[in-house]
Amino acid sequence: MKFKAMQRCQWWLPILSGIFIGTSYIPFPPWASLFGFVPLWLFWMQQSTLKNVVLGGMITSFVFTLIGFNWVTYLLHEFAHLNWTLSLVGMVIYGLIAHLFVPIAGLFWFLWQRRFNPSQRLSLVMMALLTTLSEFYSLTLFDWNFGYSWFGAGVPLYQWAEYIGFSGLSALTLLTNLAFYRAWVNRSNRTGKLTLMAVVWGFVLLNAGGLWLKSRVPAPDASLNAVLVQANIGNSEKMAAELGEGYTLEIFKRHLHLTDDALAKSKDKVDFVLWPETAFPVLLGDEFKFNDYPLALSQFLKERQQALITGAYSVDRSVRLMTNSLFALDSNGQLTAPHYSKTILLAFGEYIPGEQWFPDIRKWLPPTGHFARGAGPTALLTLDDFKIGPQICYESLFPKFMLGLAQLGAQFIVNVTNDSWYGTWQEPYQHMYMTLARGVEFRRPILRVTNTGISTVSLATGQILERSPIHEEWTGLYQVPYLKTPPVTFYQNYFYLVPILLWCGLFTLFVMGWFAKEKR
Repeated sequence: MKFKAMQRCQWWLPILSGIFIGTSYIPFPPWASLFGFVPLWLFWMQQSTLKNVVLGGMITSFVFTLIGFNWVTYLLHEFAHLNWTLSLVGMVIYGLIAHLFVPIAGLFWFLWQRRFNPSQRLSLVMMALLTTLSEFYSLTLFDWNFGYSWFGAGVPLYQWAEYIGFSGLSALTLLTNLAFYRAWVNRSNRTGKLTLMAVVWGFVLLNAGGLWLKSRVPAPDASLNAVLVQANIGNSEKMAAELGEGYTLEIFKRHLHLTDDALAKSKDKVDFVLWPETAFPVLLGDEFKFNDYPLALSQFLKERQQALITGAYSVDRSVRLMTNSLFALDSNGQLTAPHYSKTILLAFGEYIPGEQWFPDIRKWLPPTGHFARGAGPTALLTLDDFKIGPQICYESLFPKFMLGLAQLGAQFIVNVTNDSWYGTWQEPYQHMYMTLARGVEFRRPILRVTNTGISTVSLATGQILERSPIHEEWTGLYQVPYLKTPPVTFYQNYFYLVPILLWCGLFTLFVMGWFAKEKR
């Protein structure tokens, strides 16, 4: 009976890991990031069946998804128009499938251990490495990692992203869990105390190094003045305008009014005004420039001799589909070429996965958007002498996309977003830090404007300037220093270094396991 009670108590370990991890992700401080996986790994080491290992991983991922990503419930209610009961059911389903990298890591570790029967030390290292690799290649709609939490908390070690990216910081964070595991298991002897001391000193040194890295970021040699406009258009108004059911004029006038107010307050020349994703409520492009709203916008800019960058809808005639695009208009109100169209589309929001093979899917989900993809980060926006890297919404979450803009020589990045579907509690903060993180990796300023917040600007050092309130009309005037010829960071030059090192480590452990088995 006592043994069965102990077995039941073990299931608290994966739950505890889920709580540790979930309460260490933005907007929480990363208080348990360095040891969050330790309870789960302790549980795994006690198991003799694959079922328990996988189930333990499922419990951990389910718990931390519910804590760290419960905004999905609000998203389903607002975006998919589900009632709260169905939204909660959807959240539960999302919690079960969103972060399967945890049980997958446990599955591969268990099968490897059963095949090679390695030493406990080798088994632990493999457990940590497989968890790290599984997280590195996890497939999610919202591509987060453990590195962003350090940025969100302002812990200086995030500056090392210039060398290994935030995905590399995430890998380092996960592997440090192994040291805490050993410190806990050996807590009663000298080995455990020395391990813990080494981790603490390593953390201190990494943060000291982060402060040094920030101090050596090259001084800017140019600056620009930009106005960010957050019009706070409600979801119902925005959807009505997109479907041609009203509010178009109201939305247009609100952006013009806020822009005028901001320009009137500015004492210096404004290089450009930045409006959010699809802020211009009708089609824009050369073939539509003589329509009423584009003509009115052109006249507005010409009268004020003011340049504008705005999100808008357009059309890709080659596939006869709409695009979610970003346009630059000069101070005479003329469109500059080329414009940019969103490439990484939102599944079930802007396209239906698998529709190209099974067209009948759209009959089941008729309200889902149907957009053409852009060509990717293949060209910069042109406005005066600026080299502007365009991003739309969550394209900012993908470092490889930002790599393409950096390789083109972008001096700074403009990111336009609509976060109005997610509420005010978690996602606006998570999305903001994940977007601005790209600026640290590639040492470029990022100007981010959203429909409902959070709009702001970050500098190449990672410093975040004034932030807008959430769900309020707001405008912000920013002076943004930048480099005309930005430096090429180590991360930009050696973008694939971290995954290569992780795969080399995995190969080495496989070889060590095989030799150990042959020796026995």
